[in-house]
Parts: sequence; structure tokens; C-alpha cells
Amino acid sequence: MSFVEIKNFEKSFGDTKVLKNLSLNIEEGEFITLLGPSGCGKSTLLRCIAGLNSIDNGSIFIDNKDMTNTLPKDRHIGMVFQNYALFPNMTVWENIEFGLKMKKEKDYDEKIKSIIDMVELNGKENYYPNELSGGQQQRVAFARALITRPKILLLDESLSALDAKIRKSLRDKLRKIQKQLGITTIFVTHDQEEALAVSDRVFVMNKGEISQFGTPEEIYTNPANEFMVDFIGNYNIFKGEDAEKIFGIKGKIVAVRPESIYVREEGRNYQEENFCTTKAHIKDFMITGNIIRYTVVKNNVEFLVDLLNRGENKLFGKDSEIELMFMKKEIKIF
Repeated sequence: MSFVEIKNFEKSFGDTKVLKNLSLNIEEGEFITLLGPSGCGKSTLLRCIAGLNSIDNGSIFIDNKDMTNTLPKDRHIGMVFQNYALFPNMTVWENIEFGLKMKKEKDYDEKIKSIIDMVELNGKENYYPNELSGGQQQRVAFARALITRPKILLLDESLSALDAKIRKSLRDKLRKIQKQLGITTIFVTHDQEEALAVSDRVFVMNKGEISQFGTPEEIYTNPANEFMVDFIGNYNIFKGEDAEKIFGIKGKIVAVRPESIYVREEGRNYQEENFCTTKAHIKDFMITGNIIRYTVVKNNVEFLVDLLNRGENKLFGKDSEIELMFMKKEIKIF
């Protein structure tokens, strides 16, 4: 039996079905992410796991115990929200110790010192929330959720209010702490890069259902359906008639990632049977650091080609004609 088992969850708000017979299993110590567009039901699912929202049908087992009708306070869950929800009249130390006081624990000073060290807030113990940066406030929220050693840690868009650099740093720090403590973690985000970077597995949701789940590599390289192709990554998506003209491949929808398209290099030998080839014209290009992104046109169809920005690589100008090579095994057909 998995550490967390969600069976046939259903939830409606009025006439709107938000969760539709949804089931998933999570292993102990696993870091999984619920990823999806706004309104797909991911935050509602998280709140149902926490017991903050009731469910219309289904059950949840945590560590082999039926928690379906258990109160939130008795589910042994820690939760961190997007808005931090810190007590403004309490110091960092007092915010972190709050959960321990509620559990009537004693002699916990060393435990608090350890978690403060872990989240790198040494010297901030007596600061109030309004004296901290957004990233520091979020670390206090993480420490408060972790201090009671919950069976599950729930993170509801917990990093989205931070700027990009701080978010990445805190994301990496959180993953390191999660591995160190071995706490089963469920993370909600709409940020694909974030989901792929930190997760053991990703569950992609759409309209109240799981559209696909798997490792980050599986999700990114093997989209299961048209929604996944459109949602994950920056796939070039071709209609059937366009794909047949460009690739000679038939399908309702044909998709290929920009980084899976190559420019034929003179003097280099290729196993031609592994590629589809076509000539196209460069409409525009943009250098984004280590990537050169070309917008190319073939048969009045525009698509993207991403090449590594190496110093020795030739930079193709606008209106140049180039020969493109598409690796057959990386073309997705639906």
C-alpha cells in the first residue's frame, strides 16, 4: 500500500465539477507536484487532502489509516500557503514554536535552533515578519510547517509571490531540506520549470482529472495527448496537412520540440534514415543567452528552432535558407 492513497475523489462547487473521480498514489518520502493551468482543480485537491475542503465522494488513506472523515488537525499535515500566513505580532522564534506549543511539547529549544539553522535564519530569531524580506518570511513559514515533523507537507503555490532569483534559490533549498528530512511532499504550482526541477514525479491536471503523471523526464519527452503537447514545454504543433507537407508524416496533430530540430552541418555524416529533412527560410532570430531561437518558415507555416549558442556556431541571418533535420524518434504524432 502506498503512503498516501487517494481514491475516486469527487468535488463540486454548485453545478461545477472540480474533481472528477480522481485517484493517485504517493510513496513515502516522495516529492510530487500537482501541475496544471488555472482552474484545473490542483489547489482544491490539495485542500481536500488537508481536510480543509470536504469531498463529495471518495477516500484518502495516509500511512495505512483512513483519514477521509478526520479533522485537519488530526491528519499530521503541515501546510504552507502562498501568503505565508505568519502571525504579525510574533517573532520568528514564536511563529516557529507555535505548533509545538499547540501540541504541548516541552524542551524543544534545540529542535527550533536546528530548524532555524536548516532554513538559514540564524540571527533573525527575534525579528518580526514585517522586518523580514519575502524570501525570509517564506522560510519562516516552511520552518513552522516542518518543526512538528508532519507526515505530509503540502505547499500551495508557496513560491509564486517571490521574484525569480529568490524563488529558484528557495526552491532548491526546500528540495534539499525535504530530502534530508524525508517528508512526503505535495507541491502545487502552475510553473512548469519549477515542477520539472524539483519533483520525483509530476501529476499534470486538466479539468479536474489527471491528464498524465510520471517523472519529469517522462512528462517532458513523452506527452501522452494533445493537451500535454500544448501545455508542456514549447512544442511546435503542426496540423495534419502542414505536417505532411513539411515532414511527409501523416497525423491529426504532429509536434516536435524546438531543441529537437537540427541544422545540417557541412562535412558531417548523418544516419539519414533517422531523420526527416526539409529546407526553410529564417524569418527572425533572438539570442537568449545560451540559446539562439530562430523563427523559420516553410510552406507559410512558422515554427521555432533552438540551437546552442556556441562561439564556433555560425549565426544565420534573416532570409537565409537552411536545411533542417528532424529526428524521427522525437516527433510526436496524435
